Amino acid sequence: MAGSNKKKNFPLLTQTFQSKQLARRWVRKQEAKLDDGYYVVNNKHCCLKELTYRYIEEILPKKRVGINEAIILKAFMRQPFVNKPIVQITAEEFAQYRDKRLESIKPATLLRELCVVQHLYSIANKEWGYNIPNPIKCIQKPTLNNKRERRLTNEEFIFLIRGNYPQVKLRNIIELAIETGMRRGEILNIKPEHIKGQTLLIPETKNGHPRTIPLTKRALYILENTQLPFPMSANAVRLAWDRLKKKGNIKDLHFHDLRHEAISRLFEKGLSIPEVWHS
Repeated sequence: MAGSNKKKNFPLLTQTFQSKQLARRWVRKQEAKLDDGYYVVNNKHCCLKELTYRYIEEILPKKRVGINEAIILKAFMRQPFVNKPIVQITAEEFAQYRDKRLESIKPATLLRELCVVQHLYSIANKEWGYNIPNPIKCIQKPTLNNKRERRLTNEEFIFLIRGNYPQVKLRNIIELAIETGMRRGEILNIKPEHIKGQTLLIPETKNGHPRTIPLTKRALYILENTQLPFPMSANAVRLAWDRLKKKGNIKDLHFHDLRHEAISRLFEKGLSIPEVWHS
């Protein structure tokens, strides 16, 4: 028994089944997906929201940072203009989106958002057969000022490491960041087999290349006495970090600042520049 959907203006979907009941069940399921925007008509009349759904379903599962980008895109889909046909969306609308977002987020955060949406346009053109202009290429991007010199005060360090709070997992994550200079995602992906004596192998880094870092006695002790990988998601760490800073009245401190703190401490211990950056 063959099943097929016959919804107008949507691609024909077919599949063969052993019974009429299974075929009808499949048809109902596919029509529900069509109604939800799961399938996109391969023409310029579909809206940006439909393309975004397809990108989330087909592309993000293949990406290492797919979970974070899904959060970005789901928030982006709340913008009114995403319901317009893709050929009607202009650079002016993205410029207005940029200016509005900059009222509440930092330039680096906005650039990450625009980068994700720009890649969506690229995939639509290169892999899905669309031939549509990418309006994000036409707008001016915000200027970054990445020079941060934020160091922990002694009081902040004591609170973060020895403060009386129940989140032992978070405390270990924070202390590892300060001891090693590792990024949050790298710490959360540590597995027992990555520990090689007094060193730690990071098989997948931000730049895509593996690296090995030396471990201090304290870092090794933490890793040998905690559950690996850490049973916390990146979002859970972010929320717990924000709550902890609020509790300690710590202002203008990013988790990534702990990496700068670690590198500064390594310099202060007399390590050379190559030793620091390879760690």
